[in-house]
Amino acid sequence: MNARYGSGTSGTHRVLVIGAGYAGVAAAVQLAGRVGRRQGVEVTLVNARERFTERMRLHMAATGQSLAELNLPELLAGTGAGFVRGWVTAVDASARTVRIDDARVLRYDTLVYALGGVADAVTVPGAEEFAYSLDGPRDAGALAERLGRLGRLGEEGRGTVVVCGSGLTGIEAAAEIAERHPGLDVVLLGRQEPGTAMNARAGAYLRGALDRLGVRVRGGVEVAKVLPNGVELVGGESVAADAVLWTSGTRVSPLAAAAGLTVDERGRIVTDAALRSVSHPQVYAVGDAAAVRQAYGVMHGTCQGGMPTGVHAALSIVRTLRGKRPRAFRFGYYHTPVSLGRNDAVVQFTRPDDSPRRICLTGRAAVRYKETVTASPWPTYGRMKKMPASGAFWPRGGRFTRGARGDR
Repeated sequence: MNARYGSGTSGTHRVLVIGAGYAGVAAAVQLAGRVGRRQGVEVTLVNARERFTERMRLHMAATGQSLAELNLPELLAGTGAGFVRGWVTAVDASARTVRIDDARVLRYDTLVYALGGVADAVTVPGAEEFAYSLDGPRDAGALAERLGRLGRLGEEGRGTVVVCGSGLTGIEAAAEIAERHPGLDVVLLGRQEPGTAMNARAGAYLRGALDRLGVRVRGGVEVAKVLPNGVELVGGESVAADAVLWTSGTRVSPLAAAAGLTVDERGRIVTDAALRSVSHPQVYAVGDAAAVRQAYGVMHGTCQGGMPTGVHAALSIVRTLRGKRPRAFRFGYYHTPVSLGRNDAVVQFTRPDDSPRRICLTGRAAVRYKETVTASPWPTYGRMKKMPASGAFWPRGGRFTRGARGDR
């Protein structure tokens, strides 16, 4: 065991994973599969809920569709890894402790920081007070209840739902709402036209699908303020709404900065090539919480990139415990799948730097592809329990990432 990391008084090396999103669960399961039953290593996953949140399906939950009950303790059962339910309220990187619910303190020798991002509802006035978000099942459920009421009232007059943000979350949410609640007017607002990052064919298909669903799209606008009955745009124009959904931008927990970890301008932990904090190497950062630099730039938050960061952090920890140097992380993007309701979708295949290729899927083929992608994480975790190596395969990015940040 590497003395650099230290260990508890009992001689047990305590690995704590905080946050059970796609990246955090990948790290915990990969660690559990490799060292969970080994004497001298203790792996614990901490999360506010026992239920795993399928973030890629929250736009479905927001329209009243039921999601599967995926239980984290059951997933970890038999692996030797533990589960602690509670909210992480503080991290002390110097003392190597994590405070849970402001009452309980857990100590660690190695920490995997996987507290993901949420919608940035604090930058624009009124967004936090008057807009709905898709940060979790409770938020999605609140929006579903509101949409249901508006739908029932729609028999006497059409209600209006404004979706702020023309990124992937906003597009999927607007399409889902329009399809499930055809009696409502859905307006999608954003700085850019939807699908601008796609090739011409895929982007045109996406915008055509939104038009077929009746979504009114307004690109080139910016929301200055969210009001109780709508939004105000930069320039002073008001857009009336009976419900506002905020999907514009993300922010991360301030706990990393408060702990003294080096963070970037967005509060994400700055990592070295092996995904360790540059200021506290006993802390690994994964998923949305990490500012992971590749040769093409800093990775943006997606499930396709988040799960590999979790697995790589676990592999790095195992290597370190065996006295070996961790390897550099490399990742290349390969697709952008977007659902457009339950019966339509578009999939843009990409180069490793996330720029669009000529190839794309549309229609039913894209629907099947998108559903396969969305459904894959949970069975992937199950396979990793039995065969940890099965989770260690992802596109490394080839020449787009080769030679970056001490790659070896």
